[in-house]
Order: sequence, then C-alpha cells, then structure tokens
Amino acid sequence: MKKLPTILSDSSRKPDIDYPCTWQYTIIAESRAAIQRVAESAAAGESYSLKDSHVSRSGKYVSMHFELTVTSEQQRLELYTLLSADQEIKVIL
Repeated sequence: MKKLPTILSDSSRKPDIDYPCTWQYTIIAESRAAIQRVAESAAAGESYSLKDSHVSRSGKYVSMHFELTVTSEQQRLELYTLLSADQEIKVIL
C-alpha cells in the first residue's frame, strides 16, 4: 500500500491577529436572559454590544452576537473560557 504524504493545512497555524481589536463571539443558549447575564459579567464594566442573531426552528435555542474590544490573545481566550463555563450557555463560536 502506497503512503500518501502528510500535508499540514493552514488551519494548524495560529491566526495573525493585531491587538487590540474588536472580537465577536456568537453565544447560543436557551434564553436571551442567560446570554445577557453572562455577557455583562464577562465584559466586566467594559463597553460591548449584544445583538440578536438567530432563534432555532423549534424556538428552544437563541443565539446572540457579543462584540467587544480585546487587548491580547490571553484576554480573548480567557473570555471564551469564561463564557463557555456557564452551564446555561450551550455553544460559543
């Protein structure tokens, strides 16, 4: 059997992001109230925007876009961890 060469895709590289920058997370949960509570807590007094995105066909899930300025990769990843740690949040994109 002939071995095929391994090709690394560009997805194995880190994205080249210039900080500070505006970053957007899409948050999916069962209620807008849960998303609003988590977003306000994660923003920790900083300016942010929260906009409706989508409601699932059955109406069980809602998604919202949470946008704010991040100053470093560490902050961006910490925000992701903080948002995803809440039990009412189902998915963070």
